[in-house]
Amino acid sequence: MLSERDRDVMARAERLYEARFKNQLEKTNLNAFVVIVPDSEDYFLGDSISEAATAARAAHPGCPGHIIRVGHPTAVHIRGSFERDRG
Repeated sequence: MLSERDRDVMARAERLYEARFKNQLEKTNLNAFVVIVPDSEDYFLGDSISEAATAARAAHPGCPGHIIRVGHPTAVHIRGSFERDRG
């Protein structure tokens, strides 16, 4: 369950993405991962979640950020099916 602080960081980061970063990033960095740090309004790109998060932590240690995958509705897609064992 997300805390109120987590929900606030997520909402602010998503607003920044939509208002300031989305158009450019989707033209130049489609499928990359971006960490947005709302308190600084900075963003950090990477080919992986780890790469983007490491850059964000290095620049803003202790500041919360939110991960978005450029051009996707979620950062991570999980595929598969779940079926009860009929054993």
